[in-house]
Amino acid sequence: MEYRKLGKSGLKVSALSLGSWITFGSQIEDNTAESLMTLAYDNGVNFFDNAEIYAHGKSEIVMGKLLKKLGWKRDSYIVSSKAFFGDGGERPTQRGLHRKHLVEACEAALKRLQVDYLDLYFCHRPDKDTPIEETVWTMHQLIMQGKILYWGTSEWSAQEIMEAHVAAQRYNLIGPTMEQPQYNMFHRHKMEVEFDQIFKTTGLGTTIWSPLASGVLTGKYSDKGIKGTRLDRKDLSWLREKNLVEEKLEKAGNIAQLAHDLGVTPAQLSVAWCLKNPNVSTVILGASKVSQLEDTIKSERALDVLNDDVMETIEGILNNRPEKPAF
Repeated sequence: MEYRKLGKSGLKVSALSLGSWITFGSQIEDNTAESLMTLAYDNGVNFFDNAEIYAHGKSEIVMGKLLKKLGWKRDSYIVSSKAFFGDGGERPTQRGLHRKHLVEACEAALKRLQVDYLDLYFCHRPDKDTPIEETVWTMHQLIMQGKILYWGTSEWSAQEIMEAHVAAQRYNLIGPTMEQPQYNMFHRHKMEVEFDQIFKTTGLGTTIWSPLASGVLTGKYSDKGIKGTRLDRKDLSWLREKNLVEEKLEKAGNIAQLAHDLGVTPAQLSVAWCLKNPNVSTVILGASKVSQLEDTIKSERALDVLNDDVMETIEGILNNRPEKPAF
């Protein structure tokens, strides 16, 4: 397993990590979750991603029970939580990035995960109703209290991230270390264009999610349809409508054929393509079956086939290279 620095920090995260999104506490049984975590850890994964909103807190409860059961040394793994959406409450004080919710969400995550501190704590979305200074001050104070070690953002724009850095510099506070954006062969602009300058100026780390575009890049939806998959769920109709379009399915089929020609699986090729970007600190893998993780955990080997010619072949298939500003 390769380990990469998380942005400008000294923290090294495994190039591949495991996320729990809609699986832990919802889609899979706890014993499957345990098998997934054990498989990941035994293969060198040291980062496990979570959030308060995942299964309305149940995902963190499951992960916390497993961390305690497995008994791994606390200094051998990294665990995260994310705050914004709350864990199911609908009152205005139960969500957002104001001081009250960030502090209470952090305390709740610590209890659910059964840990004394969070390694990474993300602002899950930007909050237009809260002054950026309040959010930055709160995160800084949580670090000073020893409740979190690093804080970051998820699905923020480059401008919003820079506003946080400016506020941190103005008040001599600790700014965000990492961002968690979506990044895959179909979703490229933010990582490859919008964040280009911010990578150079702030040393932003990234924990990217959806490397397989919700499974589309495995080619399975082209062959077998959606029955029995996560995109068959009623609560994910928005994700289905966004991803199951003819153009993406056709491209995914071509990527799958290329992968087979190269002797790797479509999932491995797609994850390795993300790893090829030097601004990716870690690729968060998701799985509802052990066999899926057994496949993607070997994705680093596909880096060997991603030479310049293959990368250009992929660009020809995708035909979506983001256009960078001329100046």
